[in-house]
Formats: sequence, structure tokens, C-alpha cells
Amino acid sequence: MRPIDLPSSTPPDLAARLRRNRPSRRDALWLFGASLGAGTLSSGLSGCAVSPVTGERILVGMSEEQERQIDAQQAPHQFSQDLGAVQDDEVNRYVGTVGRTLQQRTQRRDMPYSYRTLNANYINAYTFPGGAMGVTRGILVELQDESELAALLGHELAHVNARHAAQRQGQALVAQVAVVSLAAATQDSAWSPLVGLGSQLGASAMLASYSREHEHQADALGQDYLVQAGYPAEGMTRLHQLLVSQHKDKPGLLETMFSSHPMSTDRMARAQELARTQYAGSRSAPRQRERFMDSTASLRRIRPAIQACKNGELAMGRKALGEAQGQFAQALKVAPRDYAAHLRMGQCLQAQGQAREAQRHVETARAIYPQEAQAHKLAATLHLGLRDPGAAYAALEQHDRVLPGDPGVLFLKAVSLDGMGQDRRAAEHYARFLQISRQGEAAQFSANRLKAMGHVVR
Repeated sequence: MRPIDLPSSTPPDLAARLRRNRPSRRDALWLFGASLGAGTLSSGLSGCAVSPVTGERILVGMSEEQERQIDAQQAPHQFSQDLGAVQDDEVNRYVGTVGRTLQQRTQRRDMPYSYRTLNANYINAYTFPGGAMGVTRGILVELQDESELAALLGHELAHVNARHAAQRQGQALVAQVAVVSLAAATQDSAWSPLVGLGSQLGASAMLASYSREHEHQADALGQDYLVQAGYPAEGMTRLHQLLVSQHKDKPGLLETMFSSHPMSTDRMARAQELARTQYAGSRSAPRQRERFMDSTASLRRIRPAIQACKNGELAMGRKALGEAQGQFAQALKVAPRDYAAHLRMGQCLQAQGQAREAQRHVETARAIYPQEAQAHKLAATLHLGLRDPGAAYAALEQHDRVLPGDPGVLFLKAVSLDGMGQDRRAAEHYARFLQISRQGEAAQFSANRLKAMGHVVR
């Protein structure tokens, strides 16, 4: 890797190693963490609007068009953070079929709804404001029948229809993307790839946290959609019972869901009361357990691997890397071709300084699921750590073909080109990155490199 002449403001230990062409594993991890800094959507506050659900005036922070824009621009990146949709067309079709049945009962039927089961192992479901929805495989394998799945999707549909994300949260929703990403770059560099694991996994980093009032309204609306679609109202109460019991037994597995969707026994009691009174007539409606079991059988077969991955991610969050490695190894025994397990094993080994072994797992992940972006980005940071900027750049090019628009990849491309001695192109990439983000270590690094190259940073 070509020596980089860094200015004095660069951290001295990092500068010394880069000048000697001997970046350490911490340097590679720093590059990964710094690359997480991201730009934000510009969003002006909207004013009052009429609630599609109640007909009352509500104060909103974004227009309906902005809700759709956030879905189009941000949802693909969040779904990739959750390791993409599962590579099982039957499972994704099935979840989509249930979702589309419910959306026909909603107030905003013209929204661009979409549904996918994600490779994430933690327990959650979430939606973007315009209806781009994800259900993690971690929660799907815990459900017992289709009525519980319908309750889960109905609750998320209710958030879209009541415009909860838009109410007083428009600016904050978008800004959170940058806040969480920049936090990754300012933590201990050796652990920055682990941001988003353990108790702070996945979706809540980019999505608004709902108030208890919003959760109550979403429960009530979702239960109504559920019954209208021909399911028993008890589907919502059983979903609540599952979540409350899981949180009591294994609280770490539900931290993300409960932080973005505050849960309480009061919510469960309200759903039970509605099922007993207003929706008593739905009691004999079919739960569709057999159809659910048949349609999710492929995921249930690897449930032990999903559980082991959950345990490994929690161990990574505690920095118990040996324990995490053992859990991911157990997952791979059950599911040797599992994309998520190979990727997490690669991250775990990278954090332990075992770059070559990490590379083997990451390349396997890339071969298993070339259409998903995270393995390409991780491969690039490993190549940079192994002083192969050309291979890093090639992996980043593949990432961009799969998922364009990640500012972190733009930064890593700049570093790769810098290491290859392509000063002009490197400077162009550093400058473009600074147009997107002026905060965080990646921005500081980019500005320092441009100054060292003799460019004026405006």
C-alpha cells in the first residue's frame, strides 16, 4: 500500500503506521467505523394536516411526498444494515401476501407498501413512513400462526396510516441517521464495527421511536385491520403475550423492539379487553396455523442457527469475542450456507485481528449472496487492513452496483485510491465526501488528506 503523507493533525499513531505501510487491525476497523458517517436528507418542516385515521388536525414534521422520499432513499440502506431480504422467495411472497390482505383495510391504500423478511437475527418489525416494511427472521420464527403475523404487520401498517412518523418527528427521523452513524466513528475505533449489535441492533437507529400514545393507537388500528381481514382479534393479544414473556425471560433480545415500540402489560390488557368485548365475534375465525407453518418451514429448520447468531451478536455487544465466535461457529454447523452467520463470523474475526480467516468467511458470504451489500463493504475494509487497496476498491465498486449512494463507501473509495497512488481521483472522492458530511472522523480525515495534497478545503 502506498505511503500516505499525513498532516500533523492526524492521530499520530495512525499516521505513523500508514506512513510505514503497516496499518493495524485497529486502523482497518477505524476506517470501517469512520466510513459509517453519512449525510442526511434535507427536510423542511411541514405544518398541520388532517389525520387519515381520525379526521382531526395533527401537527406533522414532513409532507406525504417526503414520507415517500425517505422510503425510497433510506429504506434500502436500512434493509441492507439488516443483511437484506432472506433468500427464500416463498417466505417473502407469503409475508407480502398477508401484508397486502391487510393493507386493503387501511385508510391510506395508495401508499407504496412493500414487505420483506430480513436476515436480521434480532426480534423486531418496523416500517418507514411510506410503508416500506421489514420483519426480521428473528421474530418470524417466534410467531406461532398467521394471525400473529397479521397482528404484527397490522400494527406497522397502523403507524403508516396514522402518520405517526410524521407527527412532530420529521426532522428528527432523518437526523437520526447521521447521529447514529457519526457516533460509530467517535467510539473506540477497535469496536466501531460492533455498533448496532448487542442491545442496539438494526432498525431503531434509523427509525423514529414511537410514544406510548402512538403505540396504543397502532395496537387498536392494527387489531381492527386484523379482524376486518378475517383473523381472530386474539392474534394481537397472543403477539403481546409472546413479546412480554420473551422480554421477561431474555430482555437483551428485545431491547431494540422495546426501545422503538414501548411495550407494557397495559397494552396487552387493552388488546385482551377489545378481543373479549368489541371483537368477541371474531373468536372462531381461523388462526391459519398450518398455512403459516408450511410457509415458514425453511426458516424454522434453521431456527437453532438464528438463535446462535442472536447469542453471538449479544456477545459481540459485550465485547466477549471468544464467546461470540463460538456461537457463530455453532450457527454455521446448523446452516453452513447462511449469509448472516458467515458475515457475523467475519466481523468477529476481524475484531480479533484474524484478518485472513475473516476474509475466508466474508468471501463465502459474498458468494452466497452477491446481491447484498454488507459483505462487499466488509471485504473492502479487510483488504485495506491487508494493504491491498486495489482489491478493496474492486469490492467497493461491487457494493455500489448493488447499493449505490452510501457515503461511507465513497470515503473508503477515497482511501483506496489514495493508497493506490491515484492522487487526483482520491482528492475528487475526498471532496465529494466532504460535500455530504462535514462532521466526524471520516470528514476530518478527508479534509486533512486534501490539505496534504495541496487542495483548498472550502
